[in-house]
Amino acid sequence: MNYETTIKAEAAENIPADVSAARRAGMSGTTRAVLIGALIVFGLLLAVAAYFAFAGGTPVAAGDENEQAPVVTVIAPGQTTINGVVEVPGTIAARREMPVGIVGEGGRVISVPVDAGDWVRQEQVLAVVDRSVQNQQAAAQAAQIEVARADAELAQSNLDRSLQLVERGFVSKADVDRLTATRDAASARVKVAQAQLSELRARNARLNVVAPASGYVLERNVEPGQTVSGGTPSLFRIARGGEMEMLAQVGETQLASLSQGVMADVTPTGTDKSFQGQVWQLSPVIDPQSRQGTARIALPFARELRPGGFATARIQSGTMTATVLPESAVLSDDDGSFVYVVGDDNTAKRQSVTTGMVTAQGLTITDGLSGTEQVVLRAGGFLNPGETVKPRREGEQLASAEAVEASEDDSESNSD
Repeated sequence: MNYETTIKAEAAENIPADVSAARRAGMSGTTRAVLIGALIVFGLLLAVAAYFAFAGGTPVAAGDENEQAPVVTVIAPGQTTINGVVEVPGTIAARREMPVGIVGEGGRVISVPVDAGDWVRQEQVLAVVDRSVQNQQAAAQAAQIEVARADAELAQSNLDRSLQLVERGFVSKADVDRLTATRDAASARVKVAQAQLSELRARNARLNVVAPASGYVLERNVEPGQTVSGGTPSLFRIARGGEMEMLAQVGETQLASLSQGVMADVTPTGTDKSFQGQVWQLSPVIDPQSRQGTARIALPFARELRPGGFATARIQSGTMTATVLPESAVLSDDDGSFVYVVGDDNTAKRQSVTTGMVTAQGLTITDGLSGTEQVVLRAGGFLNPGETVKPRREGEQLASAEAVEASEDDSESNSD
């Protein structure tokens, strides 16, 4: 035993100095690596702790799904009384449009004294057709009247002489009857000639195109030198009395909420100026293709109201009580409009709704909500039906944000 110990001690004493130094250096490197690893692990632990500290919570078990549920802002919208307004598009038109065409035989137009945009009165001449031939025919017929009158006077004279000779027996009763018939026929021919002359004059008068009523000329489709006839399309279009209207296209659901006599504001496209009108007729039928009806809104004359132009009408439909939601709360897909409602078990449930008109406060919900539900205000598009959430009312979120800001201000003041 002593011999072995002595040998080991001697062997140790005989180890070179550089070998001993190398061993010490190896032990020092191992220690350094252990220290570096410990520092890295400690840093990771600090980072995890800081994450949960700033996130406002502490690490939780992986199976605790309720703590990991997303926080959503909810509101209980309640019921609101609003003024019903139906906003619909449509076109401007003349309330009573009168197409005016040729009513005579026609001919060559020699003058057109009016133009589009002019006001005309009833029976005012709009266009004149050449009547030189017809005037000659009328003159000839007037001469025929004079011939017929001369024949009638001669027949009357012959009858008078025959009546004087009857008493003397020189003329028979039969001759008197024949002369009487001749006199009557001549008188009738005078009347026929007069009637024919009146007809010719009436035909000539119809060569003038006149306004059937007072109004505003919308279109002029004829020029001097043009040949017109009875088959020619209308030469003029006149708005009787200058009265205008808007043909508003209203959905069948909205049409049921309107009534005759309600007021409306009409704004033509391209201008901010509005014109007040009144609904004077509601369409008795619904278009089977578009599922819309027409509400006719009477409007006073204004040069900004041009027939054929587009316009938007805001029609008063009375007051109503309904739920109003911000547009961010209402979603839609192929199945229609819907919202997410948070139940007592904190799960998000899809609720189908029917939307109505758009107000300054948001969308009107006409069916699907009573107003007492907790409706997800935002981020509904990121939820799935049945998903667990943590509801937070909008006011509570604002209060917590203000509290955080106050605490940050206190911290800054204390640090100063």
